[in-house]
Amino acid sequence: MLPMIDVRLKKDGGVRLQHIFKQGDEEKPIMLLLHGTGGTEKDLIPLAEEIDSTASVLSVRGNVLEQGMPRFFRRLAEGVFDEEDLLFRTKELNQFIDQMAEKHEFNRRNVVAIGYSNGANIASSLLFHYQDALKGAILLHPMVPRRGVDLPNLQDVPIFIGAGKNDPLCPAQETKELAAMFTKANANVHVHWEDDGHQLTRKEMGAAKDWYLKNFA
Repeated sequence: MLPMIDVRLKKDGGVRLQHIFKQGDEEKPIMLLLHGTGGTEKDLIPLAEEIDSTASVLSVRGNVLEQGMPRFFRRLAEGVFDEEDLLFRTKELNQFIDQMAEKHEFNRRNVVAIGYSNGANIASSLLFHYQDALKGAILLHPMVPRRGVDLPNLQDVPIFIGAGKNDPLCPAQETKELAAMFTKANANVHVHWEDDGHQLTRKEMGAAKDWYLKNFA
């Protein structure tokens, strides 16, 4: 088992996570930014600004440490998720978004996630477990968060999945399975393939921007 440290903080019975909030155009979606393993709440801000510099941003740091690296939930080994912790952290993140919507007075149903790797996995978990948690999502190199569960109705929820054909951490079959699960739940899924591995590429980010502008501009 990989060593983990729980750095979750609670305040007044609520959820407190290290984050950055930037107010933008109230008519635009609120971008929920979720970094990969070892990242911080600052990592995806340049990508969000490139996609839509006028949108509001809620960028969150994962509250679990793996060998000093922030993550959003525990894992038992490479590619093996701690499902109990995943469920807990997904609920915690959903509650945190609720709190931020109340605090900053934004539309809770107008949140679009942009997640990379571990951040994409917990964004997928939000979609798996909470109807109306997200208006849409850009999932960059995600894995299937759980199997053998019934997803809520994601009728017309737009989902972009960025994947690498040579990704050693997220095999092509994993991407296809996740896309099929979302499609079965009635989501509007677009999968963008690159020939590269697990890293983000300029072409992939450009495709994500084009998809966003088509669905939310």
